[in-house]
Amino acid sequence: MKNPHELIEKNVGLLTVMILFAIALGAMAQITPLMFQQQTMEPVKGLRPYTALELEGRDIYIREGCVGCHSQMIRPFRAETERYGHYSVAGESVWEHPFLWGSKRTGPDLARVGQRYSDEWHRVHLLNPRDVVPESNMPGYPWLEDTVLDGKLTANKMEVFRSFGVPYTDEDIANAQAEVAGKTEMEALIAYLQQLGTHLK
Repeated sequence: MKNPHELIEKNVGLLTVMILFAIALGAMAQITPLMFQQQTMEPVKGLRPYTALELEGRDIYIREGCVGCHSQMIRPFRAETERYGHYSVAGESVWEHPFLWGSKRTGPDLARVGQRYSDEWHRVHLLNPRDVVPESNMPGYPWLEDTVLDGKLTANKMEVFRSFGVPYTDEDIANAQAEVAGKTEMEALIAYLQQLGTHLK
């Protein structure tokens, strides 16, 4: 009689099925309990949806690839919390689509950057980072100050987010274009950065 391990290892189809079964079982064991924990499904107290300007700023953050160098998730370790602040909790991200947690830290984590610096500091930093952080290797984004938003699609974006469960009101959606029109991409991105991590008390 052949060794059972030898049968599995020499039969590629059977080995593939068993690997997929093991992965599926492991994934279910990790993910299923989270679906029944309220703290992972409920927003933290004080969490509010993005304003129209912040939502546009978030899209600029994604477009410019900021998530490629900056994470937005502080791990629950002393070295992390001493540098960045309270560790990230699931309830802060329940309305994020897509999540921008990231894992690369060429630059610092931004999960708690909101209100740490003034709007002017952010503006100067985004124009030329070395003006405020001499050792920075981040590129400048001067075009953000010259590009003006019209807000024509902002209401549509909010409606899509509402279909995902984000509690935007009809009034929020109706006023979206007026709130955004005439603002620069720089203002929108700064508005987004200034609210990051400010909801968790």
